[in-house]
Amino acid sequence: MRRWIAGILALFNLGNGLAMLSAGSTWWAAVPGAADTGPFNPHLVQDVGIAFMAAGLGLGARAWRPTYWPAALAGAGFLAGHGALHLAMIIGGHDHHTAADLTAVILPAALAVLAALPTHGELRHA
Repeated sequence: MRRWIAGILALFNLGNGLAMLSAGSTWWAAVPGAADTGPFNPHLVQDVGIAFMAAGLGLGARAWRPTYWPAALAGAGFLAGHGALHLAMIIGGHDHHTAADLTAVILPAALAVLAALPTHGELRHA
């Protein structure tokens, strides 16, 4: 099941990163809350797009080979940090798109960590 979750999240993050790299201004306008943070910054969007691509590649490695869980854990680390930031914004009352953040940022981050963590058997063979 972890491999399936990792694979689905890999596709989601690779697609998001690719959209950020290839159509950043369209991505900025379409994502709830992005435009609320200030004017469009193409360099920032592209930098973060690369981070999403890296997370997707790490999770994709886990989906492909279970023993590649360390790569998935690295990718999940970015997503977990990103999710924690959004959660802190919700708790602090600074978020105006709570439902979107919960479903598109925080839940996928939690699932990525779950998918990336090795099973007991994988730790024995590491």
